[in-house]
Order: sequence, then structure tokens, then C-alpha cells
Amino acid sequence: MTVSEQQQTTTDSRLTIAGREFTSRLIMGTGKWRSSEEMNGALEAGGAEMITVALRRIDFDDPASRSVLEDVDWEKYQILPNTAGCATADEAVRIARLARSMGLSDWVKLEVIPDPKYLFPDPVGTLAAAETLVAEGFTVLPYIMDDPVLAKRLEDAGCATVMPLAAPIGSGQGLTHFDRIQMIVEQSSVPVVVDAGIGAPSDAALAMELGADACLINTAIAQAGDPTRMARAMRAGIEAGRDAYLAGRIEKRAQASPSSPTTGISR
Repeated sequence: MTVSEQQQTTTDSRLTIAGREFTSRLIMGTGKWRSSEEMNGALEAGGAEMITVALRRIDFDDPASRSVLEDVDWEKYQILPNTAGCATADEAVRIARLARSMGLSDWVKLEVIPDPKYLFPDPVGTLAAAETLVAEGFTVLPYIMDDPVLAKRLEDAGCATVMPLAAPIGSGQGLTHFDRIQMIVEQSSVPVVVDAGIGAPSDAALAMELGADACLINTAIAQAGDPTRMARAMRAGIEAGRDAYLAGRIEKRAQASPSSPTTGISR
């Protein structure tokens, strides 16, 4: 979207994914929390309406592990099961089917991550799993590298969003290649959710200034010294970034431009 096109937009619409509307543009995760009290306090402060849960990382025989499914009021949130921990497309498809069979949701955050060190998603496996799940009627939200070509392929395959990373999961590096996020935004007809690597509200604001539709944030909130305060800060950063995008920022210039009149000045 050009600056002039942005400036023509005077009102903001709600975030819409697969026909469902959300007021909040902050999606939050349920991993790495120190306690359920901190998690629920931060979810409330952040105003999140959708939260993710990694089924493969839950030991259903361990009450402490499965507590995430018991300590959250699922009437308040759109649950988004994710396939974190799956190294292949087949594993990811199996976990998505498990979530559906448990009655949790037919929405799925698709993650196919074979590399345990850098945690970069597998583009080939992600596309293969997405095609299978879309064909089976799932609402698929795929986690990907900041790859404009793959993002378009996934959209064409029927995914409800594309979710490019800002930086490696849990790294807190912020947007390392913001030009690629901008490319994905410019070409996408489905919502773009920046996922992973956001460390501070300024990172979230920048993602939204580039035109992203939402941010998914977990570690930066869950591991903050005060998660509730950080959730509020992330919410504010996202809202500010969205407003800035809609307002239309000034163009960057190579030289200074006086802010006061240069003509009619008395001598």
C-alpha cells in the first residue's frame, strides 16, 4: 500500500480470519509461563482473544503439564492448537487431527520444524502439510520464514493467514529483515501475522507500521520480569503501530526539510 493509499483509509476494520472477527490484534501463546496466575493475568492485560497451545508438548498423564488446558477459560478465547514439536509434515497433520478429534478446534497453527538448534520452519514440509490440512477442512495458519514466495504459495493453497517470523523463536531480536515482511504484506490477500522473535513493544509497533495485521507473542511476555505489564505494553505497541500504518507516515528524505515557512520571512 502506498502512502497516498494509506492516507485515504480513515477507519480501521477488525482483524478477520476465516470469516471470524477479532477486536484484538495481539495473539498470545501458552508456553514458558512461570505460573498459571501470571499467564491469565497477562492474557487479560493484553486483551488477547486467540491463544495458542502446543499439544505435542503436553503430557496428558501429568497434571502440571496438562494444566494449560484446565487453567484457561476456553469460553473467552479462540483456541489455536499448534503443531510445535513436529519435525515432519506427517507428524504435524497427525497432531492437527488429534486436536480436532479432542474437540479443541479445527483451526491449527501449523509448524514443521526439523532443526532443534535454530528452530527454522521447513518450507517444503509446511506446504505439504498445509495442502493436506486445507483439503481436510482445517483452518490453517502456517508459521514460515520471512519468504514472500512461500507465503504466496501457502495463500494460493488456501491457508487462512501467513505467519512469517520476525527472528528465530524466543530470540527477542525483533525484525531483522523488515523489507521481506513488507513484501509479504504487499502481496498478501490474507492476514499477515508476524510470529516469533519479537522482544519489545517497539518491535511489535514496527511490524504493524509495515502493515502486518497482527502479532503473535509468547516468550517476550511470558519471560518478562512483569508479564502483565509487558502484555499491556505489547498491546499498546500493536495499537500504536496499526494507527501509524493507517495514518500514513511521511516519506523518508535524504536531506532536511524545514518545518517552518521558507517564504515571506521578515529580514
